[in-house]
Amino acid sequence: MTGIYYIELESRGVLAVGGEDAGQFLQGLVSNDIAQVGEDCVVYAALLTPQGKYLHDFMVAQETGTFLLDCEAARLMDLGQRLGAYRLRANIELLDATEDWRVVSLLGDGAETRLGLNLARPGAAVALEGGGLIYRDPRPQMPGLRAFVPRDSGFAVLEAAGISAGKTMDYERVRIAAGVPDGSRDMTINKSTLIEFGFEALRGVNFEKGCYIGQELTARTKYRGLMRRRLQRVFVDGPLPTPGTPIMANDKEAGEICSGLGDQALALLRLDRSAEAEAAGISLTAGKATLRLSKKTV
Repeated sequence: MTGIYYIELESRGVLAVGGEDAGQFLQGLVSNDIAQVGEDCVVYAALLTPQGKYLHDFMVAQETGTFLLDCEAARLMDLGQRLGAYRLRANIELLDATEDWRVVSLLGDGAETRLGLNLARPGAAVALEGGGLIYRDPRPQMPGLRAFVPRDSGFAVLEAAGISAGKTMDYERVRIAAGVPDGSRDMTINKSTLIEFGFEALRGVNFEKGCYIGQELTARTKYRGLMRRRLQRVFVDGPLPTPGTPIMANDKEAGEICSGLGDQALALLRLDRSAEAEAAGISLTAGKATLRLSKKTV
C-alpha cells in the first residue's frame, strides 16, 4: 500500500456516554484507566464478565465532555444494554451516536504532516478542523491514525489535505500484518481472556488502576503466568482457512484460525503444542493449508 488513505470503518458504531457521572461510571467497569481520557488522549479498553471473559472492546474518546465509544456497530445495542445494567443511580446517559459520527482510519506515511499535526505517542488526540477528533491509534502495534468525523461534514477536511479514499481491505491487510485482533471476529464472547489476545501490549488493560469488572481473573492470569494460548500472526501456504478452523500438529490440535486475508492470518495457538511442534520440526496445518509461524505476536 502506497500513498495516504482514509478508510471509513463501516463496521464500527459510536456509543455516547454522557452525564456528570460518566467518567466514574466507566472507570468502575472497563479494563483501562478512564482518568487518562480527555480531548488530547484516547484509550483502548474492554468490558468483561465478572469471571474476566471478553464481552466487548472499544476505543474511548472524549468530545465536548461526552465519552465516545468506537465499538462494533452490530453489537452496539448489546454493549449499551450491558453498561446500562450497571447504571443503578448513576447520572449517565447512553445514546447510539452512529448517526452523528463516522469512524475513520488513516493509513500511510505522512498523514500527520498533510494535516499539520504532531501525534507522537499512541492515543494522542487533537480536535479535527471542521469538527471531530483525530488521534494516533492507541494500540502501539497498529500503524496510522484514527478519527471521529462528523457524519454531516463528510471527508472534506481530509480530501482538502490530499488524502484519498481507501478500501476496507487496505485496513484489514495492515491490521493482520500488525497482529491486532478485531473484536468478536477474533475473540470469543464469554470465553476469551485479555491476556491471551495481548491486551497488555496493545495497552488495552491497566494493571495499576482500581477494580473493574473481571479485574481479578485478568490480574491473576498475568501475575501467575497462567496463559495457555497466545494470538500470533501466521503465513498461510495454500487456501486461506475459514475462521474457527482447527490448527493441527499431526493428530494433536494446536489452536485455531482467526481472521485472515490473502496469505496471512491470525491464529490462537496453544503454547505447549506449538512449541513441541516447532522443536520436533512438525508442520502446523489448518484445513488444506500449511502454516508458517511469524515472530509477530501481541
